[in-house]
Amino acid sequence: MGIAGQVELESARQSIPASMLAAVYRGVNDVRLETVPVPKIGAGELLLRVHTCGVCGTDLKKIATGSHSAPRIFGHETSGTVAAVGDRVRKFQPGDRVIAFHHIPCRICYYCRHKTFAQCSTYKEVGCTAGFEPSGGGFAEYVRVMDWIVEQGTIRIPDGVSFEQACFVEPVNTCIKGIEALRLEPGETVLTIGQGPIGIILGVLGQRAGATVITSDLYPERLKIAASLGLKRTINASQRDVVRCVQEQTEGRGADAVILAVGSNALIRPALDATRPGGRVLLFAQTQHGEVVVDPAAICVDEKTLLGSYSASVGLQEESVRFVMNREMNLEKLISHRFPLRDAPQAFGLAAHPQPSSMKVVIQPGSARPGNAGKAERREGT
Repeated sequence: MGIAGQVELESARQSIPASMLAAVYRGVNDVRLETVPVPKIGAGELLLRVHTCGVCGTDLKKIATGSHSAPRIFGHETSGTVAAVGDRVRKFQPGDRVIAFHHIPCRICYYCRHKTFAQCSTYKEVGCTAGFEPSGGGFAEYVRVMDWIVEQGTIRIPDGVSFEQACFVEPVNTCIKGIEALRLEPGETVLTIGQGPIGIILGVLGQRAGATVITSDLYPERLKIAASLGLKRTINASQRDVVRCVQEQTEGRGADAVILAVGSNALIRPALDATRPGGRVLLFAQTQHGEVVVDPAAICVDEKTLLGSYSASVGLQEESVRFVMNREMNLEKLISHRFPLRDAPQAFGLAAHPQPSSMKVVIQPGSARPGNAGKAERREGT
């Protein structure tokens, strides 16, 4: 590093505070706003100043069930600005706008060789932290990005692409992985149950694969958003029988594939009922262990296939980055509420108990203006 670079790095370090605000998980449904030390970085690592972090359903489930030890700082759909770089970092410098994946697999173990990356032991080691156990850390002002994530999982945000658009790279990756698991063929009919942000992304990707997509949701407001993004075939599940409607649109057969994008085990049986003999059902939101009553004859005699897809795939990283950064879908349109970090508990509450008017909830630590909490503002290029 030359003299000019050293001066720039030292100036950046001097502007970094010693402490920061964070939303700290302390136990079941217990998240507290606390002042914690800004994490120190080592050789090959980055310090990221968080701009936007999406609230993911998996984080909410961890908070609600106490599945992880405390204390932790969650949040993994993170975009922001490089605040400092450690020794040996050559790809990035302070001021770069980036997103960081929190998981990257080893690529050489049994599971990686079989492209089941989410089962890799290295993948399960979270590589981003705001302190305490590495758990993402996006619900804080600063995040430490560890060396293997810097090298393989940190992506520069192009000029003209907002932090809000960019923070969708990881969730889009998970959705592309789910669509690939279904092995859709052009002309097939797909039912997507649930039109929250993830359900809508899955529907758009299904159409991108050449399928005819039918969407269903209890909230007509969500169906309108889905329709505005090109998903025109909608079923209001609060007024109509979804299984019957799908059969009516498929000559009585049922859908070739059904995606369950709602974390309700009670909907697994209706999803199977809406699927034609020989069709597939993808469980996308069933991330908690439990028991479900399934008709075994639907799988054996009717030859229906029950599939699962979880987390992201490193093999789809480039495709998900292109999809997001090229704005193949206006993902900012899915954001309904933006909260400053100080209002993180309210953000989690809304995301855990969605309302007809709520879609994607994001936390923006740098947003501190009075009255900003929860407003669906649009800020291009931020």
